[in-house]
This record gives sequence, structure tokens and C-alpha cells, in this order.
Amino acid sequence: MTDNTQRPASGPNSAPELPTQYTPAEVEGPLYERWVERGYFDADAKSDKPPYTIVIPPPNVTGSLHLGHAFEHTLIDALTRRKRMQGYETLWQPGMDHAGIATQNVVERELGKEGKSRHDLGREAFVERVWQWKAESGGQIAGQMKRLGNGVAWSRDRFTMDEGLSRAVQTVFKKMFDDGLIYRAERIINWCPRCLTAISDIEVDYQDDDGELVSMKYGEGDDSVIVATTRAETMLGDTAVAVHPDDERYAHLIGKQITLPLTGRAIPVVADAHVDPEFGTGAVKVTPAHDPNDFAIGQRHNLESIEVLDERGIITAHGPFEGLDRFEARSAIVAAMRAEGRIVAEKRPYVHSVGHCSRCKTTLEPRLSLQWWVKVDTLAKAAGDAVRDGRVDIHPADLSQRYFDWVDNLNDWCISRQLWWGHRIPVWHGPNGETVCVGPDEQPPSGEGWEQDTDVLDTWFSSGLWPFSTLGWPEQTEDLAKFYPNSVLVTGYDLMFFWVARMMMFGLYAMDGEVPFRTIAFHGMVRDEHGKKMSKSFGNTVNPLDWMDKYGSDALRFTLARGANPGTDVPIGEDWVQASRNFANKIWNATRFAMMNGATIEGDLPPAEQLSATDRWILSRLNTVVAEADALYDDYQFAKLADALYHFAWDEVFDWYVELSKTTFMAGGDAAKVSARVLGEVLDVTLRLLHPIVPFVTETLWTTLTGRESVVIADWPTDSAFRDAAAETEIENLQQVITEVRRFRSDQGLQPGQKVPARLDLSGTSLAAHEAAIRQLLRLQPEGDSFNATATLPVAGATVALDLSGTIDVAAERKRLAKDLAAAEKEKAQAEGKLGNEAFLAKAPDNVVDKIRGRLAKAEADIVRLQNQINNLPPA
Repeated sequence: MTDNTQRPASGPNSAPELPTQYTPAEVEGPLYERWVERGYFDADAKSDKPPYTIVIPPPNVTGSLHLGHAFEHTLIDALTRRKRMQGYETLWQPGMDHAGIATQNVVERELGKEGKSRHDLGREAFVERVWQWKAESGGQIAGQMKRLGNGVAWSRDRFTMDEGLSRAVQTVFKKMFDDGLIYRAERIINWCPRCLTAISDIEVDYQDDDGELVSMKYGEGDDSVIVATTRAETMLGDTAVAVHPDDERYAHLIGKQITLPLTGRAIPVVADAHVDPEFGTGAVKVTPAHDPNDFAIGQRHNLESIEVLDERGIITAHGPFEGLDRFEARSAIVAAMRAEGRIVAEKRPYVHSVGHCSRCKTTLEPRLSLQWWVKVDTLAKAAGDAVRDGRVDIHPADLSQRYFDWVDNLNDWCISRQLWWGHRIPVWHGPNGETVCVGPDEQPPSGEGWEQDTDVLDTWFSSGLWPFSTLGWPEQTEDLAKFYPNSVLVTGYDLMFFWVARMMMFGLYAMDGEVPFRTIAFHGMVRDEHGKKMSKSFGNTVNPLDWMDKYGSDALRFTLARGANPGTDVPIGEDWVQASRNFANKIWNATRFAMMNGATIEGDLPPAEQLSATDRWILSRLNTVVAEADALYDDYQFAKLADALYHFAWDEVFDWYVELSKTTFMAGGDAAKVSARVLGEVLDVTLRLLHPIVPFVTETLWTTLTGRESVVIADWPTDSAFRDAAAETEIENLQQVITEVRRFRSDQGLQPGQKVPARLDLSGTSLAAHEAAIRQLLRLQPEGDSFNATATLPVAGATVALDLSGTIDVAAERKRLAKDLAAAEKEKAQAEGKLGNEAFLAKAPDNVVDKIRGRLAKAEADIVRLQNQINNLPPA
């Protein structure tokens, strides 16, 4: 399994000795620069290697690296590093998103500090100012990605508004416009009065707000009706009251006109099946210009749409409320209705779900507006079919239903935004109502009265083209032929609707039915150590750079990978990163020890008959772990992968094989040379297995161990199929003996280094060859003439007799153990008392009951353990 594809730089023995301590800050930066300079992360479309392509979910140009980025990038980097080692032409495509609303908000805030607005500059000058900001301040995340070790192809870095991607956007828009898939229509949209733009449904954050529910009387006498609303200010735009056609309470009103209070307008009572007669009074006010359901009712009944709120949420209706902010108007209108005796009931606070802008958190307004739309029915069907027929695999599979629930019920997509920063819609409007859509190689119409549409496209329109626009489409480039479709998309389940579904629709449409990626691997969100969502308002956010500075990038990467179960959220705390730092140090120290004892990869491994059982055991386990790692990588089981590698490296290689080999190294001779070669082999493969997750420490150690150029371009380990079940059983028995005797020593209060006389009976077992190792690891002396077996431990077919005479104060130890036993018995009695109390069980929460059951189980185990310790004490 040794990698022999690279010529040693100057021979393994000429490599510098490892420092006594691993210092990430001194290693990581220079190593990354070397990787980039040597072109390890570049991708060649002319290569005859099989392609492996992943695009980065493009971070916003306004952003900086947060734990979510670090988590996602760690997983992608691990996949691409492994595939590179497996001989694939690997492309991890980097780039950033222009982030229309977010970026415009940032620059507008900067202008605000100068006492200016974008309107003071004008559109052209403002856009130029945004480009200037991007050049000076945007993209800081790139440097942070390098800190993390991201192996992206930097020479291919793209931006969603660069020239090539802008050409792709215009090409797709033109094609969809000509195919009748893009149209312009007046509909209810989500409107942000702060950002002054439409917001798509998936960019709305819903939260429970404290509001008010007000019941108001419209009309007079028998012709009156009571309606309830949380948005009293919109009543100024009511154009009907709707009731269910089968509701007998209102049969006499259907078709009649009633007076709308405060305005004096007559509005009809209409019958519509949308109304739920069981909810409230069974009558609803209808405001077609300010509610999507009301708009639909208005369309069915040819109702007038009266806008009473402008783009900033200011009342425009004539009368005493004109000019008031929407929330001011709400209170004023309720007060006016109360003065007329028309308030029937008021409920405050009334907690209800309210939509907020995902960017600025402003309460949104449903608003009738003329916008550009994508007709999605055929596109969404194609996106669903591609998963159903197996062309695209969703991982984990149980998220497929969530995907289907979305694409199968997708509404037409509002793609226009009332911003200045973004891809401007390539449509020109003529003086006589003409509309002309212009492709990238076409001249727009000119002459008096012709103007380009003022809106820009939703940011997700351009990022939806990411898998193929970054490869040069619409040109038929070598990159496109080589690297499309992408091999896998790694992204959070929260982007399933924002981004994944868009890419599926666009890819299948623009690329003649070819899917954009073969697999979608969804991961969860990073949360704090208590499982709580990270938020500035909660005060639990973490800057990953802080942890990288303190513990090293490998420690952060390993912690994130070890928590990455497919599709589920990832809790993370600083103590876990610290534990991963300890793991990196363990790798360092064990490799340093191995090299000091001659560990080498030179020459072939000796044949199995020349290997000790310990050597054959670790090589057998090594091949098993190689096979396990491959299976887990292919199943995107990063947490299980990291855990398997952790326990193999720490427990089996460093704690067991290295420790068991110490006696061999001390003895010297041919056996020591064999163990040095085996240890070199095991470390070589283990470091290569670990490299995709912890690249920096493994690069330093592997190149020092092997004298070769870089583990980045080393061969990925392969399973040689060597297995030795007998050796594995033999070493498992040996481990059992050592573990049980160590536990007994600890239970008796013996110090780790305290030597104890012992007699070993290994007859009838395969452990006779390991007596020296057993005695060394357990600090067991030969029995001597005065040996008195005060404790006998039968383990794994062997017997270990110990003479504890004079090593412990038996009377004091018996007293201590008796005290602990009494405490355990008391704990057991208390837990049994509570669990036997039916009244307690009926009232206590499940988690409390479970906790008490756990206390009972622990107490029972402690009692058994302490009684055994007392029974094993020598006579006083």
C-alpha cells in the first residue's frame, strides 16, 4: 500500500527532524502557498484523467467566513482532495455571488455616512461606486478560505457579474423570453419597504410577532357584517366583503352593497368558496391590492384593486390618514373606528406569523406590482423527474420527499428586483408600448422613447446558472465538455429551494436535458454546543478564525467533519476543537516517536510469515479501515469516517501498536527492523487517509516520513485485501488482558508506574509470545520466591495473579471502598423510590424520568464494581 508514484526529493533520511511540538501557525500559511504555487489545485480540461467537479456554493461578496462556510468547505475539500489522490482531474470551482440586495444595502449605508443617497449619485455612478467597493472591500472571504486550506482552482475564480457570467445570464433570459417562459404581469408580491424591492417567497423569514386582532362592523343594521383583521390600515383599500356561498347567515347579503366605514364607499358582498365559514365570523374583508388571497378573490369577482400604501409603507388614500406610516395608520384607524362604535372586539397581544425581509428584517407588505416572472411548471416538472428517474441522487434519501414537495407545488417565480446593483433585465420598452428582448450579440433598439427596463434580476437567477456558466457557457468550451455535469453538489438543506431547485431547472433547460450534477449531498446547519441556532442576538456566534488562530485549521476542520452526519445539524463547542487539537498533537508525537525508532517506507513489506502477530494484526486492521473509509466517503458519511479514522489512529496505531512495538524496538535486531518497516507503512497509509480532513499536519508529517514531494498528489490508499483473522483475535485477547489488569490496578488505587509482582499463566493461549510486552505495559515484576497471590484475574483464557502485599494500605482502602459502596446503595434506593412512585411518574417530564433511570443504572453498576474491588482486596 506504499505510494511509489513520486520520486523522493532527496531521500527519506535526509528529511529534517520533526520539532518536538507542532505549531500550526508556523506551518499552515507557507504550506498553502506552496500548494498553490505548484498548481496542485488547478484543473486541466485536456487531461485524459476522469473528471471530478464540484462548485463552491458562491458566498456573498459582502460576507466573511463563518462557521457554516468553514463546515461546508471542509466537506467539499475532503471530497476533492481524496478524488485528486485517486487520480481524477479534480476541479473545485471557486467564485462569489454579487448578492444584489445585501451589497446595495452595504454601499447605501456607506453613502449614508457621507449624507448622500444613491439617488444623489444616479444609477450609473452608483453602480460604479459598488464596483469600487467590491475592489477595495469585497471578497475578504477568499483569504479566509485559504486559511482553512481550501483546495480550489484559484485561477478559475468567477464572479456572478463578470463578463462571462453576464453573457450567460443574458443568453438564458433571451432564450426563455422567446420560448414564452418569461413574462411580465401585475400580481401580489412580497415587498420590502426598506429595501424598496420585491422579495421572492423563499426570501421571506416568518416569525411570530405580537400584533392585534381587531373585529370591526361594516354596514348598518341587518345589512351589517363583522370582519376581523390584523392589518386595520388596509381597510381603506377594501373593495368587497366575502362570505361562503353556503353560509346561511349571510345569504340575504350576497350581491348587496354595504358601506365601508371611514370612506363612505359602497362595496359588494360576494360569495366565494375560499372563505372558511367556521373561522371567525365567516366573513372576510377583501383588499385585492394588498393580500394574495384577496387578489385571487378579486380576480374571480372582477373587483377593483385600490392601492393605499406606497413603496415605503406610507398611506396614500385621500383623507385624514394620508401620509401616515402603516403602523401609525393602524392605530389611528382603530381609534377612528372605535369613535364610531364599530370596534366589536380587540385582542392584544395577538401572536401571529408575520413575514420579514431575510436581509434587513423589515416587516414585509403584500403589494400589487408589475413584475417579471418565470413560468415554472414545465421546468419544475423536469427538475422533479430528474430525481425520480435516478439521473440525480439526493443524499440523504429521506430529503427527497422535501424536494418533491417543493418542485411539485412551485409557483411562478418573480425574478425582477427594484434595485440598481445586479444584472439589468435585457428588455427595452418602446414609445408605443413595444417590448424587445435583446440577446448578448444583438443591438438594442434606439430612437426617441426607447428605454431599458429599470429592474434587475433576482440574484438567484445568475447563481442558478453556476454549474455551467462558470465553465464558459454559452460557448462550447473544453471546460464545459470536460467538467459538466458536476459530479456532486454539497450544500445545506436550507438552500434546497433558494438554489438547488433553480440550478436543476436552469441546467436541464439550458443544457439540453443534461442534469447539472449527479448527486446532491445535503448537510445540516452548524449550531452551538447546546444545539441552539447561532445568532448575534443570542450571543453565541463564533468567528472560525479565532479557533483557527488558537488551535489550528486542522483542529477546526476535524471537529466539523466529525459532526457531519448527512442532512442533520451539527453542534460544536470550543472544547471539541481543543480535543481535535489534541488529536493533531497525538499524530505529531506518535509519528515523531516512530521516526526516532527508524520507521521507514523503504523497501517492500516482509512476507506475512516473517511478521509478528502484532504486525499482522495492524496491517489487517489497516486494510479494513481503508475499505471502510472508501465506503463512508462514497456515502458522504463524514462523521462516521472521521470517527473511524480517529479511533484507528489514536487507539489502534498510537496507543496499541506503537506501545506494543516498544519492547521490539528496545530489543533491536531483525525484529525491530521489521516493526520499523511495518510502522512506516501504517503511518504512511494512515496519514494519507487523514489528509483530506486534516491536510496541514499530515502534509508536514508525510513529507518528512517519506521524503516525497507532497501528500496532496500522493496515491490514495487501496485495500490490498490482506486480512488475518487469527492475528486480530490474538491481539484482541492481548488487549483484553492489558485493559482488565489496568482497570484492576486503577480500582485498587495503584499508581500507573507502580510495579507489582505477578505470575502469568498463558498456557493454552496464543499470548505466550507477548509476555514481555504484557509485563512492560502493566508494570509487572517477576514473581520472586516470596510471591503471595493476593488477587487472581482470569482474562481471555489466561490468568494473571498479583501480589499486592505491601503495595497498598488494605485497611484504608477497604474503608474507602465501603464508604463509596454505601453512597452507591443510597443513590440506588433513592432512584428506586422515585421510580416506584406512581404519582411522581405521572407528573414528571419524560427527560426527568429518563435521567433518574440513568442514575439507577449507574448506581447498580457502581455497586457491582465496588463489591468486586472489596472482594479482590488482599487480607489485612
